[in-house]
Amino acid sequence: MNTTARETRVAILEDDVLVELMVDRPDAARMVGDVYKGRVEAVLPGIQAAFVDIGTDKAAFLHVSDVALEDGEEDEGEDAAAAPAAASSDDEGGRRSRKYPPIQDILKKGQELLVQVSKEPISTKGPRVTAHISLPGRFLVYMPGSSHVGVSRKIDDREERARLRALAREILPENSGGLIVRTVGEELTRETFERELRALMSLWAQMQKKAKKTRAPTPVHREAKLTAGIIRDLFSQKVDSLTVDAKNVFDEVVAYLGQVDPTLVERVHLYTDSKPLFDAYDLEREIRDAFHRRVNLASGGYIIVEQTEALVSIDVNTGRYTGKKDPEKTILKTNVDAAREIARQLRLRDVGGIIVCDFIDMETKANRDKVLQELRQHLARDRARTKAFQVSELGLIEMTRQRVRPSLYATQTAPCPTCEGTGRIFTPETVVRRIERAMRRAAVDGKERQLMVRVHPEVALFVLEQEPQLLRGLEKSLKLTLALRDDPLLQPDEMRLVATATQQDVSARYNLG
Repeated sequence: MNTTARETRVAILEDDVLVELMVDRPDAARMVGDVYKGRVEAVLPGIQAAFVDIGTDKAAFLHVSDVALEDGEEDEGEDAAAAPAAASSDDEGGRRSRKYPPIQDILKKGQELLVQVSKEPISTKGPRVTAHISLPGRFLVYMPGSSHVGVSRKIDDREERARLRALAREILPENSGGLIVRTVGEELTRETFERELRALMSLWAQMQKKAKKTRAPTPVHREAKLTAGIIRDLFSQKVDSLTVDAKNVFDEVVAYLGQVDPTLVERVHLYTDSKPLFDAYDLEREIRDAFHRRVNLASGGYIIVEQTEALVSIDVNTGRYTGKKDPEKTILKTNVDAAREIARQLRLRDVGGIIVCDFIDMETKANRDKVLQELRQHLARDRARTKAFQVSELGLIEMTRQRVRPSLYATQTAPCPTCEGTGRIFTPETVVRRIERAMRRAAVDGKERQLMVRVHPEVALFVLEQEPQLLRGLEKSLKLTLALRDDPLLQPDEMRLVATATQQDVSARYNLG
């Protein structure tokens, strides 16, 4: 954990390799898990959804599946326990296909209700919310509107699962809600169970009390901040160590662990060296690489990651790795390496939605299955829900990953003002052809007979070396007086047209592309 006055970064390493990075800044506060008292702005029967005003810039989206009463769900995974998003994301499948009463029979415009953010605003969409409130603790998730009692699927021992479920049903007061026992709740004692349940039920009572006193839209409960949430959700016996570089954060973590699990305190270390913490673990380079399209593989191959509005495409290439004799073995090794790296990159970049992986074509089904198995094995480490489908007829592996918040790329970058987000700019020759067209428009317009063209030095050099007669030819054919000037302050594919007589910028009038 690297903490400064304006930023907190949490890096998770597995086998000394960076696999997850979480960043918390004041200008990009996390919303998932926050509970609001909202007001229904519109009910849309056509898509069986409603828009709810919770006080954010854009109204929150509430689907009928996230408001209709339901019970008897399967035991939830660890992520479902950690965030309400698991109960309401589209990519898990299942909920959309169930039958629900019409949303217009459940909600009315102007109605007030408590909702919880399950997905942060992404791109042009507002936040997604659910009326199924879930309050996570360290060992339990309390669901006041449900009667379901479950155990995390990541607890494998059947006897332990049965014991925890029986304990939950025994301790949970009748008609007081539902519970999920989280993965760290394995070998949970009755005393700890009761103490945390009381705390969560008390929190729910306080939230209800606050909701009654306030008018919508208003926040009723804020989810724990990044540091507290990470310690609550992730720090367990499976974590070797936690290194913190801020004394106040160190004291806060130690105090919390002293209450919930004192055996973990010795694994928390305060970093006091003058060298920055992330530099000491060589993490800055790995973080920087997470923004690159190309990711090199240890074998010599590489993958290309392209993010688009609709989906993420990942292409696998052998690169300089050519093997020795057997091409199928070469391809299999590259694909297996790529499967491992793809799973890591999805976690590190926090990519969600639809993902399509184009592995190198393999002849045998056995090898295709090996690659799919390798991918699924490494995706199993991911806290976000993922699902990888069989290799398609085109040789592609299609998969989905739970999308709760914008990706690392979306939160830390902005569209380039030069290429406007395409990642590419026009070549010098293309710019010159645009200049030509602009001159012809000026000649037809007839208002300006003397023009100065300002371009980036690279474009000016292209004209000088490749088309030295360009301006003279345009002057002769169009009856204009033209001058070309280089301007290093311009973008590489930008050009400005200035009327020589008045020094007025007339680019907008003639530079139409």
